[in-house]
Amino acid sequence: MRKFLVVLDDSRECLNAMRYAAMRAAKTGGGVEILAIIPPDEFQHWIGVSDIMRAEARERIEAHFQVFAKWMRDRQGVDPHLVIREGEPVPELMTQIRDDKEIGILVLGAGTGKSGPGPLVSQLSKTAGTLPIPITVVPGSLSKEQLEAIT
Repeated sequence: MRKFLVVLDDSRECLNAMRYAAMRAAKTGGGVEILAIIPPDEFQHWIGVSDIMRAEARERIEAHFQVFAKWMRDRQGVDPHLVIREGEPVPELMTQIRDDKEIGILVLGAGTGKSGPGPLVSQLSKTAGTLPIPITVVPGSLSKEQLEAIT
């Protein structure tokens, strides 16, 4: 089964990427894999404190994932899978793509603010020609209706 890989983060544009991936998966008989990456700089504390912070980060990710997963199951009939990795975002993303041969498309949400489309979109667009799979960049400004029309 071909899977759409979506990165879960705290950005507003993440919502549109999730919606797009679920709608496309539902319409094409694919799956959705949601990748959350915990950056290493969150754990630059004493060992005991970093263990607690790591557990709290995982709990936040799980709670955030459950919201998206419920919507995907209820509205689109898609049961997503969550993967949590720790490290630098781009290398961890690339490792996940290499490790899971069923991933067929990477779906990223593009920010609409003054700071640009977001770090992943900016970094990966520079090397898009060498990636092993296509990237779909979903504008963060699209409405639900617009997303439904294009999926």
